[in-house]
Amino acid sequence: MAADEIQGGAARPEADGPAFAAVELLYHSYLTGLILMLVSRAGAARAADVVFRTFRRQQLARFLPGLHKLGLAGLPHAVACAQYHYLSNQVGGVKVEYVYESDRKAWVRYPPPRWIWSGTAVCGIPSDVSRAMLRGWHANNGVVLNNPRLGFVCTGQTVDGQPGLEGYYKEWDHELAPEERLQFSPGERCPPFDAATAPRLPALSWPPERLQKVLRNYAMEYITSIVPETVAALGPDEGRHLAGAAARLVGMHCLDAMAEMLGGIAPGPAGFAAALVRLARGQGDDAGLALEDGYLVVRQTTWRLMEERVALAPAVFDAWNELWMGAALAHDRFITIDVVERRDRGEPCWAWRIGSARP
Repeated sequence: MAADEIQGGAARPEADGPAFAAVELLYHSYLTGLILMLVSRAGAARAADVVFRTFRRQQLARFLPGLHKLGLAGLPHAVACAQYHYLSNQVGGVKVEYVYESDRKAWVRYPPPRWIWSGTAVCGIPSDVSRAMLRGWHANNGVVLNNPRLGFVCTGQTVDGQPGLEGYYKEWDHELAPEERLQFSPGERCPPFDAATAPRLPALSWPPERLQKVLRNYAMEYITSIVPETVAALGPDEGRHLAGAAARLVGMHCLDAMAEMLGGIAPGPAGFAAALVRLARGQGDDAGLALEDGYLVVRQTTWRLMEERVALAPAVFDAWNELWMGAALAHDRFITIDVVERRDRGEPCWAWRIGSARP
């Protein structure tokens, strides 16, 4: 097929801070929106299962490598765990506090506003869904560290009306049973936080674009986990439907904010196609725009978001793709956008054909 190349992958900018910010907003919003969709449509118990699976996958993939990268591997386990949460979440722009009490007890606290429950979304999160995060990650650190005496005690949850999610890692004198690895003690309170005595990351001399890229990666990693886990937990049909419905709504509602971050999006199919290329590149993918047989075609040869996942169900792409369907509808409700190539079907890339049905 003859193609008139408009933009090729070679023109991809090295750092596009506004695109990084737009992608971060989109995926951060999708994380919160998908969990709310699961709570409201599938029920709190099934939403909690998806959240548990998501955070357990994140913990198994990131915790031990992160300990070493942050230089915490030689610390007492309770202290290392609490410092890990404090330092790693700072990288992601999350509000967090750390308090050392002893080598066998150290606190971590996430004050409001909670990053994961952006805005008023916190009002729709049941206690069990918040607890599922702790079961998925905090309760498993002792297992991963091969320390059966290490557990986590939660002393407060924001979703229960308390001033932050907080608790402490503790190393007991005896081995903990599986159900003891996460405990709740709402009568206790985290001591005051002193930023001057807290651990610090090495001084960063990164330009704003690189810092924004770090924040983008932090948000993207959660989507890498939660969309496949939703499909695995709910099955391909229901998982596709609910994860896709959330994606479409989020795409529609984030479009204006993303357009503002990008400095505006030109009208019509051409404007949206150019923005889609920029956003694809902003999430780290190779993408280009061409004119073929009277249609604008966006081709993306990589899918960085899911490059770590193998043997993905087609429902994962179907659900994620609704982000762009929703954004297109918000930009111009007469836009037509069709997926015409898919690498998961053995084709060389992903491609979207964009036109207009405007009367």
